Parts: sequence; C-alpha cells; structure tokens
Amino acid sequence: MTTTIDFDIDGPAAPPRSNGELVFEEPWQSRAFGLVMSLHESGAFTWEEFRAELISAIAAWEEQETPSEEYSYYQCWVTALEQVTVHNELVTTDDLAGRARDLALRPAGHDHDHDHDHDHDHDH
Repeated sequence: MTTTIDFDIDGPAAPPRSNGELVFEEPWQSRAFGLVMSLHESGAFTWEEFRAELISAIAAWEEQETPSEEYSYYQCWVTALEQVTVHNELVTTDDLAGRARDLALRPAGHDHDHDHDHDHDHDH
C-alpha cells in the first residue's frame, strides 16, 4: 500500500529543500525523517497530527526572545515526534527522558561501522 502525504511546499511546516530535493545536513536528520514516515505509515499517528505538532514546535522556537541555539528545522521535527508519540501514548515522557539520558551517556561515535579493537561486533 502506498501512502501519499501532502507536505507543505511553502507553508510553515515545509522541510528544507534544494532543487526540489529534501536536504539533510546530518545523518540524524534523515533518520528522524524516516522514523516519522515509518510511524505514520504504520498508523501510529496521522500526518495532520504530526504536522500540527511540527508547526507548534517551530512557532515555539520562533517565540523565544533570545533563542538558545541556531534554528534547526529537524530539531523541531524531533520535538514534534516526541510530542505526537507521547500524545498518542506510544511512549511516556519518562520513557523519552530515560532514553535521551542513555543515549547521551554513550561514547561519541558509538554508532559506527569499521574495524577496531574491542570486544564486540558491529552487525549492521
């Protein structure tokens, strides 16, 4: 089954594009994009639910008097993903906080695939 999603082309939730193609500056951005698409296609939430959360996340960033960091569309995307999954009871805020903490404690570059000397395999 193929699902068609009506992306905002010029609207408030429009993803970054170059020559009509989606632009991802970092690998995590394409992963976050894919995760949202997969969850939506599996019926975890509607596109409109996600889009509303994304618009809300972008608006919240824009309303900051002094933004704490440079604008990142995909950081807003992740915020929207967190909100829609909590709202639809796929995870709890405690689950998200715990997972974020666990990931933050992992060594930098943990998700890599090359030969090196330590006692585990990389079965990717």
